[in-house]
Amino acid sequence: MNSNHHAILIVGGGTAGITVAARLRRAARSLDISIVEPSAKHYYQPLWTLVGAGVVDKSMTERNEADVIPRGTRWIRAAAVSFEPVEKAVLTSDGARHTYDQLVVCPGIKLDWDAVPGLRAGMGKNGVCSNYSFETVDSTWLALRDFSGGTAVFTMPQTAVKCGGAPQKILYLAEDYIRRKGLRNNSRFLYVAPGPTIFGVDKYRYALEKIIATRGIETLFHHHLVEVRGEAREAVVQDVTTKERRTIPFDLLHVTPPMCAPDFIRLSPLADKAGWVEVDKFTLQHTRFPNIFALGDASSLPTGRTGAAIRKQAPILVKNLLSHRAGLPPSARYNGYTSCPIITRRGRMLLAEFDYDGNPCETFPFNQAKERYSMWILKRYILPQLYWYGMLKGLA
Repeated sequence: MNSNHHAILIVGGGTAGITVAARLRRAARSLDISIVEPSAKHYYQPLWTLVGAGVVDKSMTERNEADVIPRGTRWIRAAAVSFEPVEKAVLTSDGARHTYDQLVVCPGIKLDWDAVPGLRAGMGKNGVCSNYSFETVDSTWLALRDFSGGTAVFTMPQTAVKCGGAPQKILYLAEDYIRRKGLRNNSRFLYVAPGPTIFGVDKYRYALEKIIATRGIETLFHHHLVEVRGEAREAVVQDVTTKERRTIPFDLLHVTPPMCAPDFIRLSPLADKAGWVEVDKFTLQHTRFPNIFALGDASSLPTGRTGAAIRKQAPILVKNLLSHRAGLPPSARYNGYTSCPIITRRGRMLLAEFDYDGNPCETFPFNQAKERYSMWILKRYILPQLYWYGMLKGLA
């Protein structure tokens, strides 16, 4: 095994890893920074909702990983497989052992397709679809385009997920599309979720409840999907309290798969009891290994797993990491900010922004709980540009 040492080693070259690396490069250009990332491609995942709705082509969401790695940063084209935090080392899939002064952990989240029996085998057939991966997102538009009436079911799992609003965004877009096609009167739209309400922050919940009522969308709360019977076109759901099961026939089934921390995180010394990288929710510093920091989907931060959250987490992490390098205590604090742009129909969106305590933290000087065309423009055109040319460059 060969050995390499890095001043700062970043595990994960997705939104969080690239944003942190870019900000570190701008803050201290002489820093030795390396990124461990096996993927050849980088994706702007928030647009997959619009891909599934037939609004944009998925090629717009994909770029080469090599093109987003910050200049002057080393790319280690391998996967992290284990951590040795006491020895300050990471082992990678190519057999190398990398040591570091400081470590940033942000490998993203695992889509656990096998947690629901029948889901993997049924995906892309018999109306079963999902926006949640580059490989499956086209299945949603194909299923929606071929839908000529009947029951359309949209599910939310009983786990943490990236972009918690996405399962209902495609619900609204699909319902709007079918209404425009003139098929709404012979169609039933059902949203199945394990929580007690459509949204966790009251201001936006009230607005969404009105939209659901006006458009005749049904909800089944306190339930989650436990089996897909693709050939029979049946979805089996379970009450989260009583464990009672019921079978729902469907003509279209959009599934948000259960998610969890990647195995090499969940089984590592860095993990908390739930499997996430255990960090202080304000400083983003590991609670047991002070030279380790984490952000994004694999962290234990109790907030929405969104790119918008990472955008606010990254500068906090960078400032505190640089303080640690200087022998100083962390001074920057993250308030839990996250954002959920909720598309309610083609050409309309409301923008939910809030902190750890559920307090709205809105950007614009108007009521963001109201559907607006301007917010659709933000989602469709402005945010992708902000991502590629702002966040990933360390500028936004």
